[in-house]
Amino acid sequence: MSHDPHAQIDQTVLDMIEHSPTGAVPHTPTYQDALRRLYATHQVYASADHKDCHVTVRSLAKLPLFHANNLDALIAGKIEASALEGNASIFDRYIQSLPASLRAKAETYRLKLVGRPIQHRKHHGAGEAPEIHDPVHSLFLVPGAGLHPGIPGNYLYGFVNEIMHPGAPSTWTIRLHDADDGAASLQAATLPEALTAFQDALSSAPFHLKELDALGFKGN
Repeated sequence: MSHDPHAQIDQTVLDMIEHSPTGAVPHTPTYQDALRRLYATHQVYASADHKDCHVTVRSLAKLPLFHANNLDALIAGKIEASALEGNASIFDRYIQSLPASLRAKAETYRLKLVGRPIQHRKHHGAGEAPEIHDPVHSLFLVPGAGLHPGIPGNYLYGFVNEIMHPGAPSTWTIRLHDADDGAASLQAATLPEALTAFQDALSSAPFHLKELDALGFKGN
């Protein structure tokens, strides 16, 4: 039996959020005090889908993660980073996972998360065209929150980015965002180092962006 005098009411509020269709909690002092404790211990986040409502980490832990579907092949050294599944396909899988009522709002993030196709200029002049290597910019989505709620479905979104340096090896950045200006990032000197940090973050989801400090990420 727990000796915490607040344990029973805190558990009641967790159950109430999970069984509510919106995650609403009564605005009485007892319930609001319990909410503050649950937020402080990162057991509850503000809902991305219902204003002034909440979502529990327990429920977010049941949600799928979205990243390049051939990531394991990259980690095993079987493919190059440039061969990773495209961001549009990753985003499509995220959209299809959402309830129909959330898909239209989620679609408003497509351009921001997927971007426009890169248009390469035609090569003119003698000789073969120089090989073009676009920096890797691979999308992923994980359940969680930051300073603000996540995007629809209560997801944080991020990218594994290759930073190219003329005449020197690339470096890498992993950056995550909530739906507004909350962010956390990590710098890595090599792709294997970046992939290790990326795997650590994925295995820690769901999380609040603040919690990524323990993995070496820096908040904005």
